[in-house]
Formats: sequence, C-alpha cells, structure tokens
Amino acid sequence: MSRKQIPVVVLTGFLGSGKTTLLNHLLRRRAGNRIAVVVNDFGAIEIDTMTVAGQVGSTVSLGNGCLCCAVDASELDGYLERLTRPSARIDIVVIEASGLAEPQELVRMILTGDHPHAVYGGLVQVVDAAEFDATRARHPEIDRHISLADLVVLNKTDRVAETEHRRILATLDGLGPGTSVVSASYGRIDPELLFDPAVRPDEEEKARQLSFEDLYEDAHPAGDEHASHDGHLHAAYESVSFTAAAPMNPRRLMAFLDSRPPGLYRIKGFVDFGAADPANRYALHAVGRALRFHPAPWGRGAERLTQLVLIGSGIDREALLKELDACQETDPRAARDAAVDQSGMWGVLRYVPDLTEPGSGPEGPDPEPDMP
Repeated sequence: MSRKQIPVVVLTGFLGSGKTTLLNHLLRRRAGNRIAVVVNDFGAIEIDTMTVAGQVGSTVSLGNGCLCCAVDASELDGYLERLTRPSARIDIVVIEASGLAEPQELVRMILTGDHPHAVYGGLVQVVDAAEFDATRARHPEIDRHISLADLVVLNKTDRVAETEHRRILATLDGLGPGTSVVSASYGRIDPELLFDPAVRPDEEEKARQLSFEDLYEDAHPAGDEHASHDGHLHAAYESVSFTAAAPMNPRRLMAFLDSRPPGLYRIKGFVDFGAADPANRYALHAVGRALRFHPAPWGRGAERLTQLVLIGSGIDREALLKELDACQETDPRAARDAAVDQSGMWGVLRYVPDLTEPGSGPEGPDPEPDMP
C-alpha cells in the first residue's frame, strides 16, 4: 500500500486581504478532511465564532478533527514533522502566515524539511481587489510575493467595477506571468483547488464528531439567504482528465511539464513509463512550479494506464489533451530502445526525492484515490 503524503499549503496576503475569511470557508467546505491550521507569527486567529487565543506554541482542538497551532518560524519545522505523522490522522496542513511574513522562507522550510509524509501543496497569495493599489504603495514587497505565488486569489471583486477588475487581472499577469489567478468574493473558492475530498470507511464517518459544516448548516438551513449566497463559489477554474493506455515517453512528458502553460495550477495522478521502468508506476504531484514523482511497484493485475487530472484557470482543455496525447509512446521500436537505454528517465528521476536507483524510491502518495 502506498503511504499517504499530506499537502502543506502556505496561505499569505497582507492584513485585511481576506486570508482568515478564506480559511473559514475551507473549514466549512473541507469535504470531510481533517485540517491542521498552523498560524505563523500571529497572535490570534478568529475561526467562525471561536477565537483561538494566541501564545506561541499553543495547540487548540477545533472540535471537528481539525487543529490550530500558533507557532513562530523557528518552531514550524517541528510542528510539520509531528502533524504529518500518520498517527496524527491529518489530511491537509494550512499555514496561515502573518500579513508581514516572508512567504519564501516558509516555502523553503517545507521543500527542504525532512518530512517524509509531507508534500508541498502550494503558495496561495490572497489579494484585496478593493485596496490593491493602496496596498502596493504601502508594501512594495507585495509585487515579489505575487511573483512567487503558485495561486493568486483576487478577493473582494464584488467591491470593484468590472473595468477595474480587468485592470487588476492584467497587472497580476504582468507581476506573475503564467500564475493561476482565481477571482473571489468573501474568500469563496472551490476547495478542490487545494485538496481532494476525503475517502473514509463508513463506520468512521458514522462516529465522527460534530463539525463546523454541521454547525453552519444548523445556523443557515436550506433556503436561508446567507447559506444560498455562500454556496456560490465564484471560482472560475477548469478540471481536465487525461487517460492513456499507451506508455508515456519520459522525455516528451518532461518537456510538457517543464513548459506548463499559463494558468495550470495542479497536476495529479499516475504515469506509466512502460519499458523505461516496467516495474513501477509513478505518482505525479505538481503544484505551481513544484514537481515530484514517487515510484511504487505496480499492483498485481493492475491495469497499466496513465491517469492525470489537471486543474487551472483559463486553461485550454483541447490544447492540453493534444499535448499529452503527443507524449504517448506508440512506436514499438522506440519502446524497445527505451528498455535498453535508461537515459530517457533521467529527467524524471531528478524529481524523485531521495532516489538512489530506479525502483528504490519511497512508496508514492495516492493523489487521487477515487480517480476513475
């Protein structure tokens, strides 16, 4: 069985941009996931009607399987190590950074930390559309933060005119060319941009604790104006599924991954490289600029397919499918050559953590356990 890896998402944005509102939305729409909220360099965080008082190092249960930890940067690495252990039974970790935190340092700690069960889940920058120009004038460093982001959430778009909305989108594109941008109001984005729905045994679900989702539905029953408005996610993104029976050519697939088109935020799934590595299937996890492969032996009798899901904003579905189709290895002679010459896999193996030789890497995550 493959070992589960926990996505660690860094949520940044200046004070007032709507980070906590977005986080509250994720907690209400968590799709059955147990979320660990790590608050970095911040004294207190209001989660729904509950305030978590903030002393550094405190841990508070949120009553639905979620945790909230207030930590400073020096403690973050230790918390990530503990939260991503299988015994913690956490599905996703969200680090809400201070409005004045340095996101690059937080991302570096995740990518370089020794956390075998963690995987980088992306840097999400929340931008206040109504205060965009004023914030840039007061805090010029926001331009650099946007350029580093894997996903930009342009929040409070309900407070600006459409012409202003388009102008800000054009500015964001100039600051972070190719970065996915999702427009939102009240922090409402589709959680699937960041994590997949949880899959749990029926008996575990029956025994679960009362969650924020339950409490929220009690407070805002069906037909309630607030509940109805909150259900409209305002998340303009697309999801593209790709399945191939023929193995993928490693060189051609890496060329595609190295030149990912603008707006493509997440790629998840499994890759069959055929004769280039017949013993293993490769779990693929890409978010923003980060890319990881995790090889694991094929299961007995498993159908050897490549199955990928691509998620982004403003992406060209037909163009993506055409490019991926071109990555398939349908030439029998080339497949035989790949079995002899393993150099085609070198580009892939660069993105396999702690690999010493093909097939000896860690067991991979299951990025889409219920993938059709």
